[in-house]
Amino acid sequence: MTAPTPANPADGLALRIEQWRAWAPGLEDVAAWQAWAAAPQMRPDAEQAQPACAFLPTMQRRRLSRLARMTMDVAWPLCGEHEQLPFVFGSRHGETPRTYALLGEIVDRQPLSPTQFGLSVHNAIAGQWSILRGQRGESVALAGEADTFEHAVLEGAMQLAAGASAALVVVAEESPHSAYADWITDVPFSYAVALRLGRVAPAEDAQDGSDWLLRLRSSAHAPAVPDAERCAWPHALDFLRALLVRESSLEHVWKTRQWNWQRTR
Repeated sequence: MTAPTPANPADGLALRIEQWRAWAPGLEDVAAWQAWAAAPQMRPDAEQAQPACAFLPTMQRRRLSRLARMTMDVAWPLCGEHEQLPFVFGSRHGETPRTYALLGEIVDRQPLSPTQFGLSVHNAIAGQWSILRGQRGESVALAGEADTFEHAVLEGAMQLAAGASAALVVVAEESPHSAYADWITDVPFSYAVALRLGRVAPAEDAQDGSDWLLRLRSSAHAPAVPDAERCAWPHALDFLRALLVRESSLEHVWKTRQWNWQRTR
């Protein structure tokens, strides 16, 4: 049996959003997210606000950072108990609170915790997912720029093209320490968005969900888009907004990359 040929994102990648879940402080169910999508606004973001992750034993929950809890909370229900799915974790900034604490220990000339250092690396959450879920398949951790969301979805779509029946994509960011305020300006509040991607089915076989075509237009010679013309929200949140209000299309631009989303069903 010949493996499917991966598609070219310039030609368009067809994919289906089979299910989704999202978390942010005060936005923990479908009704709350639908209300937010109708009128997007900033959210208060207290560090104490985090998902309960009651599906995990207490000792396992205690080992998880806030960012890891956010990721587990949105991804866990989208994967069947014995299902083995490719897992894509995307985060532009990763574990900034944990990294900041480690840097503080260096400044104070304190010994670094090997455990804390190990959990600060970018693929640690993907590794924790594999361990907690007993997942033995592919897992990928991505750190892109402001369009990390599209790169993560692109990786998930490539997993489908390579033969996977479905793929999990999670994009999560945590509000960083105030010391990063001059450098990290694209995290309005902590959030995590999980998408279960599937292949587009023939019309007669279609079930609940939504089908999209993702295209990338990129030119090394194109001028960068001014900040004023960029999306007001992180791309993952803006896509979720479009999904919930049933927009037919949207475009996300970052530097010379133009990502076009077109709803096909």
